[in-house]
Amino acid sequence: MNAILIKLFATALTLSQVTTRPDAVRTQFDPFTDQAEVVRLLRDGCAHMRKAFDIEDINLDELITTAMEDPTSVAGPGAPKILHGLNLDELNTSYKQFCKGENPAISPFNAREVIEFYDNATKDLPTAEALRDKVLPGMTRILDGSGKPFAETFEANGRRLVVPITAVPNLVQKAFIAAEDKRFESHHGIDERGVIRAFIGNLASPGRPAGGSTITQQVVKNLSVGDDVTYERKIREMIVAARLERILTKPQILGLYLNGIYLGRGAYGIEMAAQSYFGKSVGQLTLPEAALLAGMPKGPNFYSPDKYPERARERRAYVLARLKEEGTITDAEMAGAVNADLGLKPVDATRRDSGFYVVDYLNREARTFAGVDSLTAGSFTVRSTINAGLQRAVEGALQDGLANYERATGRQTYTGPELNLADSIRRIQAATPAPEGSVQSAPGVTGARAEAAKDPVKPDAKPGAKAPKPKVAAAPQVKPVWLRALESARPTLYDVHWPVAVVLEPGRGPVKVGLADGRTATLDPGVARGKLQLYDVVRVKLTEGRGAPRAQLRVRPNVQGAALVMENQTGRILAMAGGFSYPLSQLNRVTQAVRQPGSTLKPLTYLAALNAGLQPNTLVMDSAVTLPPIGGSGDSWSPKNYEGGGSGPTTLRRGLEFSKNLVTARLLQGGIAPKAPASLKRVCDIALEAQIYAECEPYYPFVLGAQPVRMLDLAGFYAAVANEGARPAPFALESVERDGKALYTHAAREPTRIGSADRIAFYQLKTMLQGVTQHGTAAALSKVSAYVAGKTGTSENENDAWFAGFTNEITVVVWVGYDNADGSRKTLGRGQTGGHLSVPIASTILQAAWANGIPKTPLRGPSPEARPFIADLAIDPHNGQRVAGGGFIEHFRTSGDGQMADTQFRLVPRETLYAMRPDAQDGDLSGSEDGASVAGDYYGNMTGERAAPDPLDPFGERPAARSRRAQGDLDSYGQDAYRPWPGQTARSPFGDEGVRRPRRRDPDYLFGEDPGY
Repeated sequence: MNAILIKLFATALTLSQVTTRPDAVRTQFDPFTDQAEVVRLLRDGCAHMRKAFDIEDINLDELITTAMEDPTSVAGPGAPKILHGLNLDELNTSYKQFCKGENPAISPFNAREVIEFYDNATKDLPTAEALRDKVLPGMTRILDGSGKPFAETFEANGRRLVVPITAVPNLVQKAFIAAEDKRFESHHGIDERGVIRAFIGNLASPGRPAGGSTITQQVVKNLSVGDDVTYERKIREMIVAARLERILTKPQILGLYLNGIYLGRGAYGIEMAAQSYFGKSVGQLTLPEAALLAGMPKGPNFYSPDKYPERARERRAYVLARLKEEGTITDAEMAGAVNADLGLKPVDATRRDSGFYVVDYLNREARTFAGVDSLTAGSFTVRSTINAGLQRAVEGALQDGLANYERATGRQTYTGPELNLADSIRRIQAATPAPEGSVQSAPGVTGARAEAAKDPVKPDAKPGAKAPKPKVAAAPQVKPVWLRALESARPTLYDVHWPVAVVLEPGRGPVKVGLADGRTATLDPGVARGKLQLYDVVRVKLTEGRGAPRAQLRVRPNVQGAALVMENQTGRILAMAGGFSYPLSQLNRVTQAVRQPGSTLKPLTYLAALNAGLQPNTLVMDSAVTLPPIGGSGDSWSPKNYEGGGSGPTTLRRGLEFSKNLVTARLLQGGIAPKAPASLKRVCDIALEAQIYAECEPYYPFVLGAQPVRMLDLAGFYAAVANEGARPAPFALESVERDGKALYTHAAREPTRIGSADRIAFYQLKTMLQGVTQHGTAAALSKVSAYVAGKTGTSENENDAWFAGFTNEITVVVWVGYDNADGSRKTLGRGQTGGHLSVPIASTILQAAWANGIPKTPLRGPSPEARPFIADLAIDPHNGQRVAGGGFIEHFRTSGDGQMADTQFRLVPRETLYAMRPDAQDGDLSGSEDGASVAGDYYGNMTGERAAPDPLDPFGERPAARSRRAQGDLDSYGQDAYRPWPGQTARSPFGDEGVRRPRRRDPDYLFGEDPGY
């Protein structure tokens, strides 16, 4: 028996059962004993079919004869693949045998072969009950800190918002029924007339095969048996559909259908489609909008209003004509809807282009705290702490900063376009109808007639029936084909905030490009000169002016970075950028990576010194120092300053403001505790209590930032400085809800006070960090230093560049560096420090924060608890000596009764200074380093009103030298050779070769990972 004929008879056996005995469909027959039963079922089915067609007064014999007049239509190359190899003579003979009662001498029918194929097709058949209890995969909505939609997350084929059928207007329901299944309300899962028409239509009109599936069958296909184009799938589909009709009501089935179908633009279900195309809920859809969506299931891509608006209009007119035939709408309503504009929401408005690192982090937090396997495992409502406007600005600032660094240092390289639209443009051109003579574009040929021209035998239209002739409004101005291709393209780096442009006229000189708004611009190709090809899509920076805009090429950098913004009092994460672009690397460098912080860790040592009683004006020798081995064994330590030598006695404040390594190291030698190892332990104790680290080893370079840190933990410490010692717990997840029920709600809690240092020490440290932004290594922030304090940091050999700072309200941390995932340590280059690279990025972020609702307030003075223990006195900024008038207002610790410890000479005795300055008069230490007297308030008050800046350098340095010092972050371990942190390499100063010490197991805390990150 012919193989195709076997499959057709097996399908006919299925159809016969579901139409004549739907309550007793057999899924298995015996190939030998049940042959007579199968023959009887086939004859009953054919009789039922003829009767069904008699109801409509349609001659089935004539339809079949007409379809078979040209046998080459089936055997030819244009025939549907599903019918290839069919012998029409055998098919005709079989039809006469089973439907007309004839007994041919030689029958092509073999019951055993049909039964065997049927039995195999129905093995492991899905149950209809599984569909009844089906929970459709849905989309999780993530809200920002103000409760507005921020992001979506979903599984493949799951971008869906499920709505009850009662929420779908009757007009929308009828539009889909009219377009997809005219007899939905009356059939029992299978529309036998539609199936036969589709089969005959496929014989008579080769091309895209029609299926004749009902809405019930489509539900089964989409949610149960799959969409394989096979006879086996069709058999299984019909059986399950018939059974589903017995256990679900029509509204329930329609609800599954409307929530399950794909309607283009990545939208599954009617609610998601309504929001994606029109920016509204399904309950607000108008007649033309409902008709447009109802026409989409037949071919979401073919009828895409974004790619093929004329096709979409014709399909909409067809649906409207069907609604008019059913009496659902009037002639006037139809005419108005046919001529209505498509009214689409822009495609880009449906695409998210920021927050991907945040969503990934929220998913991790939801697993940890809400106990959900994944936010894509169901439809959740997630409330986050994110400031959406600030989040996008932070990503843009980081991307610009990284690109600016590579462009300025000559490290920029062009590796090719993001994508090329040539193939897409060819497809659009091929699918665009000719201006004249084609059915699609001919005036007046629209609606059902246009549909009939493409598909002559419709499963739900009577042959020969006259279709209405609705008039379609004149088409709007046609977009350039390159713009249509660009609108439907999905750039690879979908979260990069530089505009895209399409190369329209390449060349070795200026290049003409097309922009997403339809304009053209002249592009300076830069490093891509001579390498751009026609229809390449590249990233650009636009400069607006008179006439056409100008564009400058932007290429993705190899360097990486990260940025974080967090509320000081609550720990709410307002923005997080874990890298240059999430599609390039999913590693979140804010939460999943550790890097050496360099001098951003120095405030720990100064905090310990202040808590031990030293005052900000305490003099410390900025000169060579060697600290003895810890525990009497190992190597001694002799650090160096970034610029090499020292500058002699300097104040504690100045040592921090200009990031002096030698000053920081000397504080261990009696400034915190009598012995260096004990001093180091106190610094470590603060680090542990501040939760910067889970473990701190006794290793001197620790105080200069040798131990890698996680950005999130470093931010917590700087927020604590802003809060006078109260450390918040960073978080981004406010709550997780499902079906209105809260699965998790973040419990608000007060920041935890760091008891290793008191409020006075924290306040003094805050004023010193403000000096860093006013005239220290972060002097690029001097214009806003009334509002910002912070510290720069650069690790050995400029591998990492940092800035960590705070305002009254927020903490901002920025890191720039190479991932070094291959085990190498790629330097940023000499002079590429935190002050040079990270501070400009932080400056942009701060401006964006103030523009997105964060208050801009001068840094606060001491709290009521600390105020009684703080005395504000004028000093000479050069040597820390108190002066009678003018000078700089320093903040001194007192005992609360007016008594103040004078520690100016505790570490550098007066006699040492006299020996160093033989020209000085006894007791005359009030002048500057060159003997000049102090005049005026050179620094200004750190937390109050600021005096006018003095044109002279308060340290007596030449302006050029001061500029270099301010731009260069004076951070370094100062050792002759790089000494990595013990526990991460094969060799440790303590002899613990190859030993990795245990650390706290936070899912995002990667101390145990590759230190190259």
